[in-house]
Amino acid sequence: MLSKACQSMKNSGAEAIVLCAKTMHLIADRIQESVNLPLIHIATETAKEIQKHNLKKVGLLGTKFTMELDFFKDKLTALGIETIIPEDEDRDFIHDTIFNELGKGLIIESTKEKYLSIIEKLIANGAEGIILGCTEIPLLVKQEAVKVPVLDTTMIHSNAAIAFALS
Repeated sequence: MLSKACQSMKNSGAEAIVLCAKTMHLIADRIQESVNLPLIHIATETAKEIQKHNLKKVGLLGTKFTMELDFFKDKLTALGIETIIPEDEDRDFIHDTIFNELGKGLIIESTKEKYLSIIEKLIANGAEGIILGCTEIPLLVKQEAVKVPVLDTTMIHSNAAIAFALS
């Protein structure tokens, strides 16, 4: 399955696979093994960005799949980056609001406040940066509201695809 971004890369002479859904990276390694094209992995690109900021421990927000399964965290761990996730109740809240609010275009101030509270807990537990590991979370969380670097995986991944296409 090639995304539109990959299709445009193919037209420019560069070919790669870009999985635009973060949770789909759960099968990215299997896809990479099956095709003879580079796959621009969102977690690998995020890890590179984390390294640019010299961060060693980051908090990860996203769907429960992204937070709880290892497909994202393992890429960071491989580069010496420790990943922490919110506690169970907060993970449930984040997952629920992604699908029942943010995914429907609902931006609710109390939800934003809760996200910022969850981020503060992660920072209190040593997070030096916060990964926004879901496309919709940047609708609520902005860098100016957080005292550590905020890493928007959608922008990081998009920029990596553009850099590949232009290389």
